[in-house]
Amino acid sequence: MNPSRRALLGAAIGGAVAATAGPCATAHAASWRLRWSPSASSGGLGAFETVEDDRADSHPAGQPHILTEGDNFRFNMHTVDRDISTDRQRQEVTGLRTSGSSYLKWLPGETWRITYRMYIPGSLKATTTFTHIMQMKQPGNGTSPIVVQSLRRVNGVQTIELKLAVADILVGRTDLVPLQNKWIDVDFRITVGDGTAGSVRWILKDGSTTVIDKSKSNADTLLADRVRPKWGIYRSLGDTSGSLQDTHLLLTGMRGYQLV
Repeated sequence: MNPSRRALLGAAIGGAVAATAGPCATAHAASWRLRWSPSASSGGLGAFETVEDDRADSHPAGQPHILTEGDNFRFNMHTVDRDISTDRQRQEVTGLRTSGSSYLKWLPGETWRITYRMYIPGSLKATTTFTHIMQMKQPGNGTSPIVVQSLRRVNGVQTIELKLAVADILVGRTDLVPLQNKWIDVDFRITVGDGTAGSVRWILKDGSTTVIDKSKSNADTLLADRVRPKWGIYRSLGDTSGSLQDTHLLLTGMRGYQLV
């Protein structure tokens, strides 16, 4: 090949490489970064920002109501337990502690994902009023929930559901009984945003079977400051179905991811 043809070919190849190495080549696709992976057996309740165990000291004989059991986080609830507001019961943990006094803050514009395995025994029944087993809240006393995962009776049927609580928007709902007395997988995702800037996605799996996969975009998922997750049993005593009894909830394999 003569020098002039070699130069032209080199220029053509160089131009093609430059074209493929433009902005797309330097951009990075968003991915989930693991930010939180507590171990119940080694780190205990230090996995959480706060622990709300019998805040009213209503049942000392039953304490601790929140504890670790092998690799599981366990939440016990007795019919005699009362919260500070005596018309309800609450045994919950909040937040994602990483070490010492450090914990993760879910801020506006961020997208977070929580995965874990959950065991709901047959004794933890859906009720005619509220029974929440996961909440997204604004930290602080008296703040309203933003998102709730709840056990609710609908026309006499026990269901598990996810709602955007502030606007009372149902994201998804499915039968509870087939999911009890076994380990199921929860995958919850939230983009923190005010007005219509937020979104949520809720997935439940029973083994390899996806039981429900529902999303809601253009949603309000922020009250102020930040969002903080909560887990445990928080239920009203106003149930009219006779479903309140001594019970518990188990969680394990909890993981927290941020979309980066």
